[in-house]
Amino acid sequence: MVSFSYTAADEEKSRGVRRMKALATSLLLFVAVVYALATWARNSGAGAWAGYVAAAAEAGMVGALADWFAVTALFRHPLGLPIPHTAIIPKKKDQLGTSLGTFVGENFLSADVVRGRLTALGIGGRLGAWLADPAHADRVIAELSTALRGALTVLRDSDVQAVVGEAITRRAEAVEIAPPLGKTLEKVVDDGAHRRAVDLVCTRAHDWLVTHGDSVMDAVQGGAPGWTPRFVDKRIGERVYKELLRFVTEMRDMPGHPARGAIDRFLADFAIELQSDTDTRVRVERLKSDLLARPEVQDVIASAWASVRSLIIAAAEDDHSQLRLRARASLISLGRRLSSDARLRAKVDGWAEDAAAYLVTTYRDEITSLITDTVASWDATQTSKKIEANIGRDLQFIRINGTVVGALAGLLIYTVSHGLGG
Repeated sequence: MVSFSYTAADEEKSRGVRRMKALATSLLLFVAVVYALATWARNSGAGAWAGYVAAAAEAGMVGALADWFAVTALFRHPLGLPIPHTAIIPKKKDQLGTSLGTFVGENFLSADVVRGRLTALGIGGRLGAWLADPAHADRVIAELSTALRGALTVLRDSDVQAVVGEAITRRAEAVEIAPPLGKTLEKVVDDGAHRRAVDLVCTRAHDWLVTHGDSVMDAVQGGAPGWTPRFVDKRIGERVYKELLRFVTEMRDMPGHPARGAIDRFLADFAIELQSDTDTRVRVERLKSDLLARPEVQDVIASAWASVRSLIIAAAEDDHSQLRLRARASLISLGRRLSSDARLRAKVDGWAEDAAAYLVTTYRDEITSLITDTVASWDATQTSKKIEANIGRDLQFIRINGTVVGALAGLLIYTVSHGLGG
């Protein structure tokens, strides 16, 4: 069993209940004394007034005792006697919890009630007016940034990296890349966009040859047969270097050079093979698999999360980052649109109503079971004590009112009966 937390405020309320109990009991004792004295006076030959007072006091006692019994029976057995239908709250606690859960489910957790309430609230208009205020947009961005930083801090990099790496690898393995590469390459060749790359390669090759001419000639001489004279090897090396430099220079300076045309034809043919040639596509897929399996590639994929995480955290912490500025501007713009666009407000209201209706209809049983299970887990004695502390003071007024109303009713009945009898 789970009991309530009995607080200092509850103890103060209990003292108030005890004071009201003392007052109600004192009133009962008072009318009892009045009844005794009025009865004695009537039997002693006092005037007719004694009968009226005795009748009023007697009815007041009856009303006080009846209401004392009714109030006491809510929380415990009167005088400790196991009278049926007493100690109602301790005995019927679970049934009360079930009834409360059913009442809440039927009267509060229904789609019609929720829709009607949200329609009356006008969520879209309220949200728009609130977001249109820059101070409120700043508050939302600050809260979102804090939540984002917290979420990224809680996530372990190793776990996220493993998931990201696996997702990227699985996606890459599942998709054949040769046809898309072929289409892309075909479009690049058709647009002539590859020529800039050829220009760059030719320029770099020319510059490299100019800088490393001696290395090229030495390499040619080193590959010559050992039986040829050295001066012949040197002349051949110089000739090869000059022809190679001339060829690269012409390719660099002549857009219509035949070698450039050969490159264009090669790339165009290769683009077609990537899309239609089975052997080429198989080789590309095998190359892709080999690359993805290399540890270096996996490390690059895994490290992507760390880079993204750092960028997001830095942007979230910087009040003047583009991420926060754009998010703020978007929220303010959304608020203004909601305030001025009736159709958008209607859509937002509809979304909110549909979402709320779905939640209450789908999870109504879980919500009501939370109420019934929670009430069922309470300790019966502590529950009764807690409830009495909070409403017992008002219940004591029932005893006081019962005493007063009973006395007045008794006086009226005695007066009417005495008048009719007289």
